[in-house]
Amino acid sequence: MAEPHTDPAPADLSAAVDAVLPGARTDLEALVRIPSIWADPAHAEDTRRSADAVATLARDAGAASVEILSADGGAPAVVAHWPAPEGMPTVMLYAHHDVQPTGGDDDWSSPPFEPTERDGRLYGRGAADDKAGVMTHLAVLRAYEGRPPVGVVLFIEGEEESGSPTLTALLAEHRDKLSADVIVIADAANPAVDVPALTTSLRGLVDVVVEVSMLERPVHSGVYGGPVGDALTALCRTLATLHDDKGEVAVPGLVRGSSDAPDPDEATYRSDAGLLDGVELLGTGSIPDRVNHAPAVAVLGIDAPKVAEASNVLLPRARAMVSMRLAPGQDAREAQRALAEHLEGSVPWGAHVSVTPGHGVAEPFSLSSTGEVYDHARAAFSAAYGNDAVETGIGGSIPFIAEFARTFPGAAVLVTGVGDPASRWHGIDESLHLGMFGRGVLAEALLLDRLAGGA
Repeated sequence: MAEPHTDPAPADLSAAVDAVLPGARTDLEALVRIPSIWADPAHAEDTRRSADAVATLARDAGAASVEILSADGGAPAVVAHWPAPEGMPTVMLYAHHDVQPTGGDDDWSSPPFEPTERDGRLYGRGAADDKAGVMTHLAVLRAYEGRPPVGVVLFIEGEEESGSPTLTALLAEHRDKLSADVIVIADAANPAVDVPALTTSLRGLVDVVVEVSMLERPVHSGVYGGPVGDALTALCRTLATLHDDKGEVAVPGLVRGSSDAPDPDEATYRSDAGLLDGVELLGTGSIPDRVNHAPAVAVLGIDAPKVAEASNVLLPRARAMVSMRLAPGQDAREAQRALAEHLEGSVPWGAHVSVTPGHGVAEPFSLSSTGEVYDHARAAFSAAYGNDAVETGIGGSIPFIAEFARTFPGAAVLVTGVGDPASRWHGIDESLHLGMFGRGVLAEALLLDRLAGGA
């Protein structure tokens, strides 16, 4: 790293962060109002509006150059540059401006795209995941008045919630524009609003669609029911084989790991998850091991008639999407094959079965947390939050992290948190703790200061 940098001093930097937070919140609310659901073609234009809004914010924050880029068929991404002072490293600040579907607007306590504050939390789709990450980066650049002590490449992706399908092509085409010595990814979570985390492992993700067929056409359930079965029942019996009686994943040959992370308070964990009274937790081992270092299988959807539209016929075919999270160390393609083989071998009554692999494959990933960059990060985040930074795994999948590591093998990769257990990412009533948001901005600002030698 370069010789120590002294302007601004950390005390001045803290005051500068405090000064920009009100404006950052206002702009975060404006971004939340844009329903940038790239996965839904009906919101493609909204996603482009979102990219335009982020590009404008980057220009206003003093970027020397701002571009909106996309690979063929991909979502718009924003790339902005603040050139490095002589002798200083360049840091990529990554987040994404696309969001998940709402899951049903009527189920929210307040409209999902109308940001609403309740009890110190800002509610709205994308308020945490990941427009808080976007505004964390921009607030840091504002605190430095557009003159950060290191070089900055701001990279705001537009299709992360769709699995980043064109990211590989985008990185290949624009590698030189995105090259950096350090990559800071603001797209993870902290264990508590006052405890910062550096995420060092992530589970992978694969999915398949399984279809079961038993009849050429629907037939009357009274005339044929009994000797003739229906495809939906056969599918349900097949899906039931995915777990054993304890709730462990029953697909053979999968990797499972462990860590020394302490168990959270179970009552708090259950409350954060929204478990109903009396519902058991699945699996065995510590909760961190089950969430971060073990496979998990879920049925995400079934094609079947709605109850109100059902009639007395035996269904000839039925299908479901099955998703599987993968522990670090697992090869994703091998796991997808194992899942397909298990389903194919579990269909009862001679029913026909086809299993189609999904296109979205996310490899699990582990990061090394040694070296000077991580030392600076631990110090900066601990100072900002008032508690020691912890290293943690997360059960979610961020496919692009492995892609960044492959494209920029010499860069140190930091995955930082903009959510907490109550943020309900991807769920109903997603929210951001506003106090934690301020601490996160200060932590990242201190990190850039330390990377420039100002600690």
